[in-house]
Amino acid sequence: MPAETRGLRVTRAVAAGFDGHSAAALHPDLRVFTGDLVRPYGLPLREDLLAEGAGYDYGEMAAGLIEQALPGGEPADLLILAFSSPDVLPAAPSSLRLSRHCPGQPTAFAVCDQGSATAFAALRIAAAHHRTGGCRRAVIVLAEQSALHYRPAEPVELPAEHRAVVLVCEEAPGEGMRVRQQAEPDSAQALRSVLDEHRRLGPGAGLLLAADLASGDTPEGARAARPGQPFTGVWSLLADRLPGPGPLLVADHDRRLGRLSTLTLP
Repeated sequence: MPAETRGLRVTRAVAAGFDGHSAAALHPDLRVFTGDLVRPYGLPLREDLLAEGAGYDYGEMAAGLIEQALPGGEPADLLILAFSSPDVLPAAPSSLRLSRHCPGQPTAFAVCDQGSATAFAALRIAAAHHRTGGCRRAVIVLAEQSALHYRPAEPVELPAEHRAVVLVCEEAPGEGMRVRQQAEPDSAQALRSVLDEHRRLGPGAGLLLAADLASGDTPEGARAARPGQPFTGVWSLLADRLPGPGPLLVADHDRRLGRLSTLTLP
């Protein structure tokens, strides 16, 4: 008899917003690091934000959420920190600090510099790691903090609040999650592609959309993320939805990079 198909899928998620700031945002190394980073490009520092200690440490944000997401001390094999806006603790990778406090002390690393597509890239990596046979449970930490300590060369959308989402991906019988990413510079065409994919899932399939994808053309029953959280918004919706019936399509479009990403949960 053929071996049973087993795939990795997101089974639970927790999300939270955070007020105030971390002590790490007042550390002098943040100014030194940021200054070295932007000096070749002639970008000025935000001295006001550095002086007031604006910003939140991603490791501090995620530690308590991981405890909530793994309440029984269930061990993880892989931990990935994914973010778009910079962390305020650049000298000490938060992914490694989190792995030491995560049950199982999983292999850990970070993914960034892909805009909102970064979260989907992290899920693709987790699924690929599962196919090697070395990952039965993965923890994906998605985080964004609202302070950018330099003036960007062009306008960027910053988060309205500090926020983190922790996704737990577990091996389960049947088809695993499917992540698709493609170049799609036009937002209207990106939405049409998402709706076509949603229709192929059949009646009753759920649909979660990032705020930039939402429009009057979205089908009844679709849920759109609130504006102001460009990286974590749609994943906060997923945290509200899980555990729940499938199938479910999660979609985000990074207009600046022209990248459409979708996650299908069976």
